[in-house]
Amino acid sequence: MAGGLAALLDDIAVLAKMAAASVDDVGAAAGRASAKAAGVVVDDTAVTPQYVQGVAAKRELPMIRKIAIGSLRNKLLFILPAALLLSEFLPDLLTPLLMIGGTYLCYEGAEKIFERVTGHSPATEETQSSELTPEQEKTLVSGAIRTDFILSAEIMVIALNEVADEAFLSRMVILAVVAVAITVLVYGVVALIVKMDDIGLSLAQRKSAASQRFGLGLVRAMPKVLGTISAVGIVAMLWVGGHILLVGVDDLGWHGPYELVHDLEHHVHDALGSAGAVFGWLTNTALSAVVGAVVGAVVVAVMHLVPRRRAAHH
Repeated sequence: MAGGLAALLDDIAVLAKMAAASVDDVGAAAGRASAKAAGVVVDDTAVTPQYVQGVAAKRELPMIRKIAIGSLRNKLLFILPAALLLSEFLPDLLTPLLMIGGTYLCYEGAEKIFERVTGHSPATEETQSSELTPEQEKTLVSGAIRTDFILSAEIMVIALNEVADEAFLSRMVILAVVAVAITVLVYGVVALIVKMDDIGLSLAQRKSAASQRFGLGLVRAMPKVLGTISAVGIVAMLWVGGHILLVGVDDLGWHGPYELVHDLEHHVHDALGSAGAVFGWLTNTALSAVVGAVVGAVVVAVMHLVPRRRAAHH
């Protein structure tokens, strides 16, 4: 009896170790998949705060919560099942779909640069009231969720491509973990960014001189922080989009562009010794961003020229 109990406990211990190893494997795979989508995550974080600009402070967090729930619903109920079915039955479509998403990211990044250079960015509603009607708030949230759908799809497909060799159940669990983790990360950071002004004002009203100085510094710094996040988001779009296209054309058989970037990265890595890893990565990133900027500029030119020619023709 004692021997049977000892054997049972041994079996339970083995199963527990196997379960722990599986959890570790899922966590590691989810971490790798999330890292690959980091550029799109930065872009998602940079885009979302604009939807609550000018909104009454008491409605900022409720709106962000609604957008976050919509984002999670997009990932788990629509994008995840579609991505799993695609990877199971039409895996050859993953690379073309990634490249389409990469081209869209290049276009978005180049479009934002074009708007800044030309001053033709869509005008914000200066007279927008901070007190939105329920219908206006619903429209803003819906628009944010639609934009998030595109970015979420790109995040999930990038993550799926990283774990495409895993078993079906493992892919499903890993992608679900990625979906939840990235949504919590993105909208947690967005909520912190959006409320930073209020935190600064609260600190500035305290009796402590140090708290007042820190609070005022926080309030003054936020426009620069938001501007920096926006700029990083643009660079991230070009970098990620360009890298996706380079890897995609390499997978489809055109090896020259990716091999050139890869060779330059290794040349820099070998030439700079201990700092080579960092500068090699920066070389790859910069060249990927250049590719993204060129492709994005072509798409922007087409998108702007074609409507003009049609208008002139009519």
